Amino acid sequence: MGNIETAVNYSEEQTRYTAIKNGAVAGFPIFLGYLPIAIAYGVLAKQSGLTTFETTMMSVLVFAGAAQFMAANMIAQGALFLQIVVATFVLNFRHFVMSMSFMNKIRTLPLRSKFGLSLGLTDETFAVSSLNGEESKKQHGMYFFASLILVAYFSWVFGSFLGAIIGDALPTTLSDSMGIALYAMFIGLLVPSVKKEWRVGIIAISAMLINYILMEQVGLEVGWAIVVSTILASFLGIVLLKEEEA
Repeated sequence: MGNIETAVNYSEEQTRYTAIKNGAVAGFPIFLGYLPIAIAYGVLAKQSGLTTFETTMMSVLVFAGAAQFMAANMIAQGALFLQIVVATFVLNFRHFVMSMSFMNKIRTLPLRSKFGLSLGLTDETFAVSSLNGEESKKQHGMYFFASLILVAYFSWVFGSFLGAIIGDALPTTLSDSMGIALYAMFIGLLVPSVKKEWRVGIIAISAMLINYILMEQVGLEVGWAIVVSTILASFLGIVLLKEEEA
């Protein structure tokens, strides 16, 4: 009888281990993709005046690449705390939609697991999780998603810390050039979307023009200019993309 119980427990451990291993394997490409971008963020954040601790803790608590790049840039330009918070909220509003979709895919998992996993959603972890939605129906499926997210999370936090350390050692001219990573990342996010739908390009250009007018013509502070231009461009996107669906 004892041997049977041992065999059952061993089988369960193997199943749990397999789920963790498969999640880590699925998350490894994200690990490789996040690391250089996180390092660039760390260098940029230190250049913006954040300490190594503050740079790393932003990644620990926020875990949103585009928002962190934007926040570091706004800090460097002297934006107010409220402006940064509102801009980050607007930029990351899509996470509400992603979380609802993710909850639907893992509806068989306990509520406490859903809550914890939703905190680790990014564009990349959401995409990979969606492709592996059947894992939620398997035994110990939660461990697959947890492993996937933790691998990506560790990569981002470690890369941010490493970038902050490297930022202190890099020559000023080289660390200043890392600021281009912000624009390179947003361009990298924008181009694939424009290829699929040209109206996205119009929305992006409109946001740029509105931001320029608000800053140069109206004299609005950079933080509020980003917030207002993002919101107005979003309304434009609703109109344009709704016409396309019709």
